Amino acid sequence: MRGSVKRPPTPDAEEEEQDREPTLQEIINIKLIESGEKERLKELLRERLTECGWKDEMKTLCRSFARKKGRNSVTVDDLVQVITPKGRASVPDFVKAELLQRIRSFLASSAI
Repeated sequence: MRGSVKRPPTPDAEEEEQDREPTLQEIINIKLIESGEKERLKELLRERLTECGWKDEMKTLCRSFARKKGRNSVTVDDLVQVITPKGRASVPDFVKAELLQRIRSFLASSAI
């Protein structure tokens, strides 16, 4: 436990992390990062979202929100809070399906 004059004692994160086994999700994430597949998937996602017009649609939503609220009073946090749910909901199904297929193929070839 660490203590401070400014805050109450908090448990050491390292102690807690050492006591448990990584979850399947964490193991998969580590494998994706180590192999470089995570970066390739992110690049594929960027390409597909640009190709289908999703990126332009999100820009338009951001600009519209900024005009409505007033350019000088909009923060990045405001934009993230408003745009994120709309952005996630509007990712085309074919893009999600392609990414899911690529992840499944990776997992099958990695024997996880």
